[in-house]
Amino acid sequence: MNLAKVLVADDHPLFRAAVLHALREEVAIGQTLEVASVSALTETLQQHADVDLVLLDLTMPGARGFSSLVWLRGERPDIPVIIISSNDHPRVIRRAQQFGAAGFIPKSAPVESIRTAVTAVMEGDTCFPPLAVERSEQDALLAARLAQLTPQQFRVLLSVADGLLNKQIAYEFGLAENTVKVHVTAILKKLGCNSRTQAALLVKALEPEADADAAFLADAKGGH
Repeated sequence: MNLAKVLVADDHPLFRAAVLHALREEVAIGQTLEVASVSALTETLQQHADVDLVLLDLTMPGARGFSSLVWLRGERPDIPVIIISSNDHPRVIRRAQQFGAAGFIPKSAPVESIRTAVTAVMEGDTCFPPLAVERSEQDALLAARLAQLTPQQFRVLLSVADGLLNKQIAYEFGLAENTVKVHVTAILKKLGCNSRTQAALLVKALEPEADADAAFLADAKGGH
């Protein structure tokens, strides 16, 4: 296996250090990068187009459940992503798989499991704990809808889901209010939503143990 550039995205520095130490022991790592938030993740990926693997925590600042995974798979589908999470509920693992992760590592896993998962994924395989939860077609549809958004639109969508007004979003991202309005219009069109509320429901469905079926049912009642 060639030397790899690995990015660890987690807001706990001690955990990042432990993961990188484990990988350097036996995995062919050439360079490692560390980030502690979603904003830092996006900036780092812009600066390093040659990242080979991302180890991604679900609860970093700026993340809404699987939002960062969905964004990554849409923006950089060439980069495999392994989720690292303290929430190892079977449904969470299954949803990570459906939203495009190549592997899942519980934070309680032994060091050897981390090495095994990373090695498998770097060799083109996948690595998940045993699953006993059925695949959700709604999760697959949700991922496909969200993948249509540009990175900027996705960030605006998350702000909409937080209840921010266009002028507040404009201030936060340094945009003209009319530009935000254009983004929101495009977002609703791409997602097939009639309102900001419907779009927010889809984002809520990205929470680790949320029910995507319920979100789509509510969306349907709103006109779809």
